[in-house]
Amino acid sequence: MRILIAAIYPYVFLLLYLIIPFDSYIRALPNILLIILVLAFPFTVKKADFRNLKSLPVILVCTLLVYLAFNSFFAGRFPEDFNIIKKVMIALGMAILYIPVLNLDPSSGHAEKIKRAIIFSSLAAIVFSIYNFVLITDATGSFALGNSPQVVESLLIDRLYLGLLSTFSILISFQSIKEKYHPNNNYHLANIVINLVFILLIASKLAGISLFVLLFIYQFYGQRRIWKVFLACIALGAGITLFFIMKNDGSEIKESGMTTKSSLAFIENSRTYELRAVVWECATRIIEAEGFTWTGDGFEGTNQKLLSCYNTQITDPHKREEFIHKEYNTHNQFLDFYLSAGFIALLLFVIFVAVSFLSVRKQFFPTAMLALLVMYCLMENMFHRQIGSYYIAFILIMLMTKEMPRENDNLKEI
Repeated sequence: MRILIAAIYPYVFLLLYLIIPFDSYIRALPNILLIILVLAFPFTVKKADFRNLKSLPVILVCTLLVYLAFNSFFAGRFPEDFNIIKKVMIALGMAILYIPVLNLDPSSGHAEKIKRAIIFSSLAAIVFSIYNFVLITDATGSFALGNSPQVVESLLIDRLYLGLLSTFSILISFQSIKEKYHPNNNYHLANIVINLVFILLIASKLAGISLFVLLFIYQFYGQRRIWKVFLACIALGAGITLFFIMKNDGSEIKESGMTTKSSLAFIENSRTYELRAVVWECATRIIEAEGFTWTGDGFEGTNQKLLSCYNTQITDPHKREEFIHKEYNTHNQFLDFYLSAGFIALLLFVIFVAVSFLSVRKQFFPTAMLALLVMYCLMENMFHRQIGSYYIAFILIMLMTKEMPRENDNLKEI
């Protein structure tokens, strides 16, 4: 029985990551697979496997989880905050549950199978979304891309997370392409093109910006780094200059819906960034009103204070009703940790990012994964969604494995 469980366990884990985007359609299955993994874990893990838990990123996430739990418990708000704490637990738990899979097939390299699961998951989500788009287009008799309602309704999951999944897939394929001819190169190149086109079609701004940032980071690796970094800095400077020119030459800024005006014109030209401008303005007001905090107001308490701010500060009645009805959170994981669990939680999360960077900075792939984590946490409360927890777990797994020997050699050849 133990041998059978050990043989099935990796495929259950990979199946879970394959179907994550389909959670809305098969809601119970991911939870069932997670329960199976938890029950089977003691029968598949070996004592020697636990050496992987000595990874500093894993230890720091564990420390953050313990602090969040104790802080919430002693503040008397554990039942209200458990929904978020549980998602941090899922991210850490998935990394731990991956331990038996690490040494499954040494010949294929560490973490290769979960990477393939991410690629197939992304392709499946793209096919499903395109199929929905064709059906909706046929039913409405009109064709529109970008931010159109047709695209939004056809997407399998939220644009932000679908863009993140596609970015994962592109990064994995890019890292897997060999310098010399290899049959798999064609498949990886095709996967990169498909996901790039899809990101453009759905107008995922954050995914597009993330890819440019990752391209910039890549210039610090491989040969002729000095020239590549020099050219990348020129391109970055040109981009920043263009941004300020567009900002200063923009039309008169419209009302943001708050009692104050937005300071950035481009925010008002994008519904996504306008939403965050309003939310961040309210978060700033809360910080100014309460001052420095060590322990925070709790995740539920922070949401209630944001709702109160929306009610008093948003002048447009329709927008106010929307913000209150949808209970928009801080849309920034760093802000959320500070407001909800205080400076200590924010400090632990920042230390996790900093220490992880120091431990993987010589390797492009894990550094790129960490950069993705930071960029998305700046724009989204990743731990407020279960899908966000799963994808943070994937990043944590990549940091934990640190792209072991075989892949390290590949990076040195770049």
